[in-house]
Amino acid sequence: MFAAASLALVSLIWWTTAGSQQRAIDRSILADMQMLEASWQGDGGIQDLMVRIRDMLAEDVEASVIVLLTTPERRFLAGNLDSWPRAVSPEADSWYEIEVLRVGAQVPARITARTLPDNSLLLVGRDITGVTALRDMIREAILWSILLTILLALLGGLMTRRLLVRRLKPFLVMAERFASGDLTQRVPAQETGDEINHLALKLNDMLDRIVMLMEGIQEVSNAIAHDLRTPITRARNRLEESTRSLSDTETMRADIERAIMDLDDITAVFQALMRINEIQSGARRAAFARTNLTPVLLDMAETYEAVAEEREVKVVTDLPSVMPFIGDRNLVAQAVANMLDNAVKFTPSGTTVTLSAQIKNGRISISVQDQGKGIAPEDRPRATSRFWRAEAARHTPGSGLGLALVEAVAALHNGTLELGDANPGLCATLQFPARP
Repeated sequence: MFAAASLALVSLIWWTTAGSQQRAIDRSILADMQMLEASWQGDGGIQDLMVRIRDMLAEDVEASVIVLLTTPERRFLAGNLDSWPRAVSPEADSWYEIEVLRVGAQVPARITARTLPDNSLLLVGRDITGVTALRDMIREAILWSILLTILLALLGGLMTRRLLVRRLKPFLVMAERFASGDLTQRVPAQETGDEINHLALKLNDMLDRIVMLMEGIQEVSNAIAHDLRTPITRARNRLEESTRSLSDTETMRADIERAIMDLDDITAVFQALMRINEIQSGARRAAFARTNLTPVLLDMAETYEAVAEEREVKVVTDLPSVMPFIGDRNLVAQAVANMLDNAVKFTPSGTTVTLSAQIKNGRISISVQDQGKGIAPEDRPRATSRFWRAEAARHTPGSGLGLALVEAVAALHNGTLELGDANPGLCATLQFPARP
């Protein structure tokens, strides 16, 4: 690209110097030709033309004019050339750059020729010795400039390559070590602030994200192995016990039914994982529709009132009469159900669970507040991780996927899930725009 730009510049210089001089010479030659043709067309004819040629040569102070008039047989009539050049044909609009014998010396000339109406031949030109010298000088300068351009282009390309290799080598080293299993490797960011430094920062962010995802996968795998080992072992033991009590039909039936319940719990865990993945992939956006959330929340509160009564817990609501919303009402209902289930499960007997909602500044806030032990502030960032359970909840039924699903539903609707203190208890707030 550098060489091409330089070549374009050199071409412009040539066109504006040697080219402009040649065009000026051509205009002068054509003017002389037209003037001589006009002299021939006068009353004197060929005689006037010969006189005009002699006068032109006498007035040529710079001695640059070349002119020759001959008979149709090319015998000399007037001019400053001894004979008609063999290379020149008397055809209109033909131009020649040749050497001619003028005043006993060979000189470079630019020439054109015409055939006059009486078939005599007229040649007009200019001595271009000075122009030729200028051209040679410019041509030599252009050749040297082209060589210098190529040299600079090669040096510039080599320096650029070495610079890029030096700047990109840390990326290669990091990639090789990271691929070998050293997940702590990062690209050292410099203070240049250029694109490569920006790339390094973005790459480091991506690597942090990869490590976090890998750790998350490991945590999920460990959680699955830990949380599913117990129900699977329990189901196996019960089925094994049922084989020992084949004679007791009722005992065998009870063992099989309990084993089926354990397996159903395992199936429910995988169904919850599949639903979370489906929500996070955005596939459920096709079910978005305009709806009123108030009846949905009232239904969820009514559903959990029976469960709460068994635990001597009261469910109260504080909802607006109308909550217009565009989204997936079934997913929002599932999220609120998970929030209510956690609240009823972990709040003590004789306390209250409150389901409230409001619309403010175009955002919907749905809160579920209990009066239990809550979640410690240092544990709240991990509370929405899959299979995470606080120590106090280890011995209660559940899979640790409830809040993970709530957060996925919030993200699908461009919202958030916030966990805060209820003093005492936990306040879980689901927020999203009314028109995501």
